[in-house]
Amino acid sequence: MKIQEFARQKKYIFWDIDDFQSLSVDVIVEHFLNYGDMNDIRRMFEILGTEKVAEIFFKQISRKRHNYNSKVKNYFQLYFKKYA
Repeated sequence: MKIQEFARQKKYIFWDIDDFQSLSVDVIVEHFLNYGDMNDIRRMFEILGTEKVAEIFFKQISRKRHNYNSKVKNYFQLYFKKYA
């Protein structure tokens, strides 16, 4: 399953998106980490791989501005440092 297909199944996370095929993997990762539940996040890890998600996450938070909630950012920094 492609990550865009999985995102299409989770419309409650992507309420503001109409065209799922044009979504970048970076946007999908950001939305799942910010708004998804743990089952959604585990499935995303299965599809993309934990290392790939960690790479995208750390690239995103290294920018001056990012869209991660501070608690989400802190949690996944700790999580990826331990498991990725």
